[in-house]
Amino acid sequence: MIIRKLFKFENAHIVRGCSTQRCRASIHGHSYKVEVLFESKYLDHGQMVYDFGLMKQGMKELIDSFDHAVAIWDGDDGEYIEAMKEHSNRWVLLPVSPSCEQFSRVIFLMLDRLLSSTDMINGEQEVRLHSIIVHETETGYAQCFEEDAYSERMGVIPLESILFSDEVRQGWSDPRLWQKILAGETFLNPQTV
Repeated sequence: MIIRKLFKFENAHIVRGCSTQRCRASIHGHSYKVEVLFESKYLDHGQMVYDFGLMKQGMKELIDSFDHAVAIWDGDDGEYIEAMKEHSNRWVLLPVSPSCEQFSRVIFLMLDRLLSSTDMINGEQEVRLHSIIVHETETGYAQCFEEDAYSERMGVIPLESILFSDEVRQGWSDPRLWQKILAGETFLNPQTV
């Protein structure tokens, strides 16, 4: 069975190297919609694949990190990178260009790492991240599956290269959330949310 949870965020970026002049040469923004799809062949004690309420913690916080932020590719011009950091309190530095496709891969990897580090206590079994769909516009989206997220052909995305501004980190319930995820610390789902 597959379940889906929708998240939203507003974000600005430039996608260098793309075909569209406006997108590659001018900072611009989108109202993103992110669909997180989980799958399992089992149901928990509440007869659910995974309680939607559990997604409102670390998963939501990670996706919300991009809200009202500038997504910056670390391979962009150094002066541009520094200007964005200087003039925006909320930014995320990525080891890939912030295209819709790469957003879907980055978010998949982030949530997959968090999910794999989470101890589930309400009878959940074999819950897996099925895919991530990132809607950049009303008419266009990218859908990432596990083989895409970890694809060497598309380029390996080192999670430790993703950096969040101080303001983004301070907005999390635990400002060390990303450090803990990268370190492989175990997260325990709460008894109740």
